Amino acid sequence: MGAAKKTRKFGAVKRMIGQNDARLKKNQSKGEEDGKKAEKGTEVVRDVPQVSSALFFQYNTALVPPYQILVDTNFLSHTVQKKLPLLETLMDTLYANCKPTITSCVMAELEKLGPKYRIALRIARDERWERLKCDHKGVYADDCLVDRIQKHKIYIVATNDRDLKRRIRKVPGVPIISVARGKYVVERLPTAIEK
Repeated sequence: MGAAKKTRKFGAVKRMIGQNDARLKKNQSKGEEDGKKAEKGTEVVRDVPQVSSALFFQYNTALVPPYQILVDTNFLSHTVQKKLPLLETLMDTLYANCKPTITSCVMAELEKLGPKYRIALRIARDERWERLKCDHKGVYADDCLVDRIQKHKIYIVATNDRDLKRRIRKVPGVPIISVARGKYVVERLPTAIEK
């Protein structure tokens, strides 16, 4: 006689529902959400953000000498590290008159940083620079600068902060100046202005 078969009968095997089965409640709600997203993708977008009248194609016609330059905290500290005179180097870089502009948020940030940044704070307190009062709550300078350049396209932003540069690049028509290799470098300034 041969050996008896040891396979289990069909009904004796316990059946399990998989985690991704559509019959589960959590997966049913996912299916509905996916359907709604697909419907939203086909809708026509009627709300288009207003573009500044200063922008002409990629050129910002509001940028004219004397340039108003919003200075950030780390730009000042890098300027001190490289021992560069702020106004003279800006004028040599842009070939025009410049008005470095410092917001009250940048001043507060420099004061918070303490004695290590005292030289940068002394440069920022210079009477030659223009001051801007901030009317918002808090003293986070990056949000302040981004908000200001979105409202007014008349500024060039001077910063070395990588995250702030990334945020500014999303705003069309705003050039960025940074400190690199012992000099100032201009990014995204149109060729019509560079000359």
